[in-house]
Amino acid sequence: MAIARFATFLLSLLSVFEYSASSEPFDVRQHLSTVSRYGAVKDVAGHAFLRSNVPDGCSPIHLNLVARHGTRSPTKKRMRELDNLATHLESLLKDVKEQNLSSKKVPSWLLKWTSPWKGKIKGGELTEAGEDELYHLGIRIQERFPDLFNEEYHPDVFTIKATQVPRASASAVAFGIGLFSGRGRLGPGHQRAFAVISESRASDKLLRFFDSCKNYKDFRKSQEPAVDKLKEPIIDEITTALKERYTLNFTRQDTSSLWFLCKQEASLLDITDNACGLFSPSEVALLEWTDDLELFILKGYGKSLNFKMGVPLLKDVLDSMEQAIEAKEGLFQVVLSRFWHSTYLESFQASGNYAPGSYEKARLRFAHAETVVPFSCLLGLFLEESEFKQIQREEPLQYPPKSPQKRSFRGSMLAPFAGNNMLVLYSCHANSSSKYLVQVLHNERPIPVPGCGNSDLCPFEVLKEKIVTPHTNHEYEALCNVKTETVEQKASST
Repeated sequence: MAIARFATFLLSLLSVFEYSASSEPFDVRQHLSTVSRYGAVKDVAGHAFLRSNVPDGCSPIHLNLVARHGTRSPTKKRMRELDNLATHLESLLKDVKEQNLSSKKVPSWLLKWTSPWKGKIKGGELTEAGEDELYHLGIRIQERFPDLFNEEYHPDVFTIKATQVPRASASAVAFGIGLFSGRGRLGPGHQRAFAVISESRASDKLLRFFDSCKNYKDFRKSQEPAVDKLKEPIIDEITTALKERYTLNFTRQDTSSLWFLCKQEASLLDITDNACGLFSPSEVALLEWTDDLELFILKGYGKSLNFKMGVPLLKDVLDSMEQAIEAKEGLFQVVLSRFWHSTYLESFQASGNYAPGSYEKARLRFAHAETVVPFSCLLGLFLEESEFKQIQREEPLQYPPKSPQKRSFRGSMLAPFAGNNMLVLYSCHANSSSKYLVQVLHNERPIPVPGCGNSDLCPFEVLKEKIVTPHTNHEYEALCNVKTETVEQKASST
């Protein structure tokens, strides 16, 4: 008992020490790992970084987007968990009453709480807030790159792909409505129809590569108990603190479910003083770390297979840029064959003014956290240069440091709802140092890429040589579905 009380005291002291001196108020909505709303975290600077200026004479000619679906409702399984929590809380409150214990410390909202999703049969769908996130993302991208989206829509020019999961395809639709707003003749908003392409869930190796990768599924199943063991000490410490604080006999499962409820209430309902109010800021930070640790081990840098299986997507991104370059170069040859003046040719070359419909200008993809996180890892985002070299050699990385230590790997930054990566291909004047440049944007902000000298702007050939090529030493089928000792050893970084 003395040890438990001392642990509770330390947690309280940590809360005071860490946040009383903070210049900004603590906002729990920025600490919900991958359950964070896009608007709550997209403008939070995760690192000090001086963005590059795109050189004069460079024009965007192609855009790749890999985006997560927007804010969604809890799944059926998690809604049942909340129903079970309500039942157990009712039992705990009954015990307090029968034992004539004081209920003064029990938060009033707990006394009659029922799950906001009680009685709901289906779950996991895109919410109105999620629709709004993707709709406005589409508008912002159109406004940011007007020259890319200034021609009449054609599905071969603006390719939109989504997984077969309804929340992803609905996100693609919401995005397209924003992107092409005012460009058609449908209704008072002058909308237009557009195509969204989906592969079968069973064979989608570009956006749901994790579903088709048997070795990954086996690894994840084998590691989940070990991950739970790593999280248990934190959950147990916080459970002890909650018991002391509210005189209720909470269990470890109660604490986990209350943390899940906190994330759902704060993200979906903007309620931050019920379940979230049970935890101190330092406890929230520790619970967030446990979520990020799980993300790191099972979906991120914790094992090379987690992201190597996403190489087909990385290759698809590279292929789309190479096709855009080939189309541009091919058009120049046509222009040259017509004996246009060389000065005019250079001007035409830099302007990006191609014949309408002559090549694909954007490849826009909508998927899941399990897609965005591995893709971000393939790019080496949120790593130092030395760490990026480690993952390319398939060497293990250290786990993200526990709160209150600072860390770069945060689920709220890496893959919030509607989180996204953009790779924008620029064509530059012939006298520029690089003819083609790629700018990497994460959640619409330039981000340092360690393979490109920690710059957000990278010569296309450097991106290809330093980032893409080193990842392509495994074929997807061999990596995912061939059980050989050699493949397993190469795929492992544990």
